[in-house]
Amino acid sequence: MIATGTEPTAALSQGWCALSLLHGRIEAHIERALQTHNGLSVREYSLLDVLSRQHNGPGGHLRMHQVADSVVLSQSATTRLVSRLEDRGLLSRYLCDTDRRGIYTDVTEAGLTLLAEARPTNDTALREALDEAAKNPELAPLVTAVETMKAPAPTA
Repeated sequence: MIATGTEPTAALSQGWCALSLLHGRIEAHIERALQTHNGLSVREYSLLDVLSRQHNGPGGHLRMHQVADSVVLSQSATTRLVSRLEDRGLLSRYLCDTDRRGIYTDVTEAGLTLLAEARPTNDTALREALDEAAKNPELAPLVTAVETMKAPAPTA
């Protein structure tokens, strides 16, 4: 094979593997905690969290493709997830007033209550997973990077 300069270097590949490992460990730890204590999956928690941040007015609601992007799922998987949470009474859907093709999804009071109850579980499990990962020399620099990241500035 001829080197073109675009192949990943060994360090880049190792870094990606370490990042993937860290993500998998964190997600698995949080998943177990949320399922055990709150009856939620990580994806369900993430969806409730994203949708709880919406507001009324221009730009306040997310379209389904935006929701899918924010929880890193396909649109069809997001629709199925929304349907499951709607069946549990945690979400509601309705047509957009200005564009009848648009469907909005809101978190119900029951969904907000469950989300509030699950937040400490999520936060504790995240902290535990990061602390455990920090013991691994390969993952420790990534843990430090996660811990020192600033929240992204809101987009207009």
